[in-house]
Amino acid sequence: MPRPGGAEPRRHTVRSRSVNTSLHRKIVSRDELQRRVANWRRAGERVTLANGCFDVLHVGHVRYLHAARKLGGKLIVAVNTDESVRALKGEGRPAMPAEERAEILAALADVDAVIVFPETDVRAIIREIRPDFHAKGTDYTVESVPERDEVEAGGGRVVIVGDSKNHSASEIIHSRSRSRLGPRKS
Repeated sequence: MPRPGGAEPRRHTVRSRSVNTSLHRKIVSRDELQRRVANWRRAGERVTLANGCFDVLHVGHVRYLHAARKLGGKLIVAVNTDESVRALKGEGRPAMPAEERAEILAALADVDAVIVFPETDVRAIIREIRPDFHAKGTDYTVESVPERDEVEAGGGRVVIVGDSKNHSASEIIHSRSRSRLGPRKS
């Protein structure tokens, strides 16, 4: 509706906040990751790789990544694409798209780089960057890590880090969906 005197009212546009550009610099392509790793190594840095779905970020993830960071050097987090999460976890997953999961991980101070990858395991990334450490959570043993052979072939070491596996994105998702439906009937 025009204002007195014929002036149009000012329209206020609410724009969604764009992602902090420093976060975008942490989310990299595979080519960029290889360049960064080469630069870090020239600077004498060690490289640690952590990976997972990170479907619903929870305290167990934060503790896992913090412990991985304590191994020293730079921490790279490889995040499964939506398709690979579905292959691993089933239909209805992930709860949040890969781009958002990567953005949340990039916001963590312990994380130096985030890569989204389509495979169901990180063997190809391990071959490409040859991490000094491949950090896995306490739901694994060194012997049960699927990529262990690739890590060792590249001269790296598998390290189990984080707290006991008391937290699960699957449990969080399922308990939330049950609570929306009301109490379970026996």
